[in-house]
Amino acid sequence: MKACGTVFKYGDNVDTDVIIPARYLNSSDPGELAQHCMEDIDKEFVKNITKGDIIVANKNFGCGSSREHAPIAIKASGVSCVIAETFARIFYRNAINIGLPIIECPEAAKGIEAGDIVEVDFDNGLIFNKTKNMKFQGQSFPQFMQKIIAAEGLINYINTK
Repeated sequence: MKACGTVFKYGDNVDTDVIIPARYLNSSDPGELAQHCMEDIDKEFVKNITKGDIIVANKNFGCGSSREHAPIAIKASGVSCVIAETFARIFYRNAINIGLPIIECPEAAKGIEAGDIVEVDFDNGLIFNKTKNMKFQGQSFPQFMQKIIAAEGLINYINTK
């Protein structure tokens, strides 16, 4: 399983309130949430994102509330993967549960910039910055997590059993 796209880069402590502002939480429709993804931190995100693009951030991505709306909004906006130094644990779990691939790799988070073209191989955790011709070794997904992501989330995975 692979992802490849243009990078949108963010810093430390990107919380769920800037990923999807609380004023939009009255909806659970992925398409509607995607229209407001990242708007409080990056007004141009929704206009510039194309299917397959990648978010890269520094430490503690997804901190704040435990709402599933945040990874749903990211995934529905077309993001194929989020790479960060670290993730808030509840965001990490929610992302896997809804089938959003995420990967921790401090070196990649530091070595990748906005606009870089990056490819991620989830089988082996390899992150390749095509723009800078740099490789980083992130954590690979265990087989069961790859199956959950391939099924588009935990509920779909369970329903196919």
